[in-house]
Amino acid sequence: MKKLAKSIAIVMMVAFAAACTDTAAISAAKQKAQSDASSAGTAATSAEQASAQAQAAAQRADAGATQAADSARRADDAVARLEAAFASSVTK
Repeated sequence: MKKLAKSIAIVMMVAFAAACTDTAAISAAKQKAQSDASSAGTAATSAEQASAQAQAAAQRADAGATQAADSARRADDAVARLEAAFASSVTK
């Protein structure tokens, strides 16, 4: 995202240089370039925050999956013990 912001700033600076014949156009182009650069920086920051939130959500999902697998293993163990107890009581 930072590369995108830099690219936008460069494009705006080229547009600024092309508009050097008119002071009003230069001023407007400069303001637009600054505004676009600011918007790009804000977008990059938002993307970084969204990435951090997604990473945290993925970690929580991994933890939940681990807990679910552990619960399933414990349930399987309990069923196996119950079946063994039933089988031993039937054979007696």
